[in-house]
Amino acid sequence: MWDNHHTLQLLANLLLALAALAATYTIGLWMVNSSVFPLKEVSVSGSGINASGGELKHVTREQIDKVVRSKIAGNFLTVDLDATRDAFEKLPWVRAAGVRRHWPQTLEVTLEEHVAVARWGNEALVNTHGEVFDDAAITLDGKLPVFIGPPESSFDVARQYAAFSKLLQPLRQNIVQLHLSPRRAWRIHLENGTVLELGRDQMEARLARYVLAYDRSLAQLNQQLSYVDLRYSNGFAVRMPEASQQEPRKPNLKKAA
Repeated sequence: MWDNHHTLQLLANLLLALAALAATYTIGLWMVNSSVFPLKEVSVSGSGINASGGELKHVTREQIDKVVRSKIAGNFLTVDLDATRDAFEKLPWVRAAGVRRHWPQTLEVTLEEHVAVARWGNEALVNTHGEVFDDAAITLDGKLPVFIGPPESSFDVARQYAAFSKLLQPLRQNIVQLHLSPRRAWRIHLENGTVLELGRDQMEARLARYVLAYDRSLAQLNQQLSYVDLRYSNGFAVRMPEASQQEPRKPNLKKAA
């Protein structure tokens, strides 16, 4: 074998390759574990429609500092980006987090906060994507509408809320509660105290009929309506507050064409 120059050349090349690999591994290990590449700064900013100039509205500096101190470990090269992202996304008001290295010693974190559009019963909040997230409702100003519905129906309720609110804009009547029953029947509670019963089918068409007829007929009654049943095919029934107070067990419904 020692007289075979071709074999000796191959063996020499193999030894050189192994030496290069060992040197690369040793240098890489030294770089990873040394203090030459420390992580000196964690920059956190907001993103999305709720962040003005990168500022965060709900996530506090104390929450950020706690994550940085307890969840981020290693240097610039070894810090676990996925674990860091997961740690930030566990904060109550964070919908999504993005994490990236910025050479040579900074970790950049961008946080997208939830934008609350409603309360989900008395237990949680609903964001603009129809997603339910948990937080203490006392942190809000109390002006949000209330959504009530079966589990996993928050997306449908949020979508219908947007559609119903748009239809009611000409009347300047705001929704304070939107209720979806287990049988998929819809009910709207307006800010002025009126309850609109929409049922399970053709909800938007029924609400549009109410809006069109309001100025022509309902407004002429010169009384605040307590209840409007829109589930009729060619009209609707209304209940006056006085009738509901005098006869609580027998609703006095008047049908309007």
